[in-house]
Amino acid sequence: MSIVKLNNNGVKNATAFGSITGLGSMTFIKKLTASSSSTLSFVDGASSVVLDNTYKEYLFTFKNIHPSASSKFSVNFSVDSGSNYNVTKTNTLFNVQHDEADSYGEIAYSANDDLAQSTAFAVLTPGSTGTDNDSNLGGFLRLFNPSSTTFVKHFIAEVNHSAGAASNNCFMAGYGNTTSAIDAVQFKMSSGNIDAGDICLYGIA
Repeated sequence: MSIVKLNNNGVKNATAFGSITGLGSMTFIKKLTASSSSTLSFVDGASSVVLDNTYKEYLFTFKNIHPSASSKFSVNFSVDSGSNYNVTKTNTLFNVQHDEADSYGEIAYSANDDLAQSTAFAVLTPGSTGTDNDSNLGGFLRLFNPSSTTFVKHFIAEVNHSAGAASNNCFMAGYGNTTSAIDAVQFKMSSGNIDAGDICLYGIA
């Protein structure tokens, strides 16, 4: 199967991704593994973390995040190398859910969890992830051009988690309302610890 790339020179056909030049690449930077961790933090320049103008986009992936208490997964940003995680944010989020018994399903805007010019942690899962042995969450967060000193810092996230006997797909997007460079990102549960799971950081060229 061929794919088509549009550019200023017209249309190019290719039979493999490898034959297209000029596409961005993804570079692995750092993996943090939780072990009854209150927070997981990525700080530029610490422990081989890169979170600066090397890349215009950064991707965080969440795998098998399991909480110690039924709680919500959240994120915040820092402009002072992690001394404070309190960037002013405005965001929006909604949730799609469906239970195992096929007895209910809904799409709902989560007005109680959005932020309007708040320095609080931004919730990534409107519902709480359960503590059953097999309960966990997975997903990603994309942070765009965090080192800019001209523009606000946009981010989008998608997380799927188990809340009771239901699948919850959560969508969140917003911006850090600061023109200072974001140089650290922290994740935590709204209560309790992150018992287990991995968060990986990638840079997108």
